[in-house]
Amino acid sequence: MVTADLWFDPVCPWAWITSRWLMEVEGVRPMRARVHVFSLALHNQDREVDPWYRAWLDQRWGPARVVAAAERAHGGEVVRALCTAFGTRLHVDKRPVDRELSLDALAEVGLPPDLADAAGSTALDDVLAAGNAAALAPVGEDLGVPALHLPGPDGEVVAFFGPVVSPTPRGEAAGLLWDGVRLLAGTEGFSELKRARSRPDTAPAGGGPRRRSARVR
Repeated sequence: MVTADLWFDPVCPWAWITSRWLMEVEGVRPMRARVHVFSLALHNQDREVDPWYRAWLDQRWGPARVVAAAERAHGGEVVRALCTAFGTRLHVDKRPVDRELSLDALAEVGLPPDLADAAGSTALDDVLAAGNAAALAPVGEDLGVPALHLPGPDGEVVAFFGPVVSPTPRGEAAGLLWDGVRLLAGTEGFSELKRARSRPDTAPAGGGPRRRSARVR
């Protein structure tokens, strides 16, 4: 059984698709995905970004903070379910980022509503910063999410930004993409494979960034 670690911010549509792909892979390959929270707003706090992206980020601190608070109080096993609850509401149901979003996501996974207070608090931003650093250390500080860590042929961690794909591969198609990612992970010296998107942006709705580049910083 192979374990893959995925860092993603629930507000990021591209990372959401990657997370759904990994859930598909679990059904067709002997692998298990562990999910960790990442904060795009914190990652870009002191960076120069486009004004529209700054405005988008400034409205979306909450979900990652709520997940961090839930993990602190209830352990890492709640992260995957809570990120899924947030992501479904944001990218499938097209909900806005507000307190009701947090309350509904928490209720779905049986967590106390007072955790929603963390959305407006900086108390756990240092914890999020440490998680961000762990995600990007083997990938590259100038990248973002989705950040995927998986074991290489010698057991060492191999990490990538991505894969960025839309729509979500299903069934055996998901498994074949996983096979390809593992093949690349086992190729010594491999670092990048990229092309411009040649199809319309089909990332799920929900106010997600729609950029010419698929890179979400």
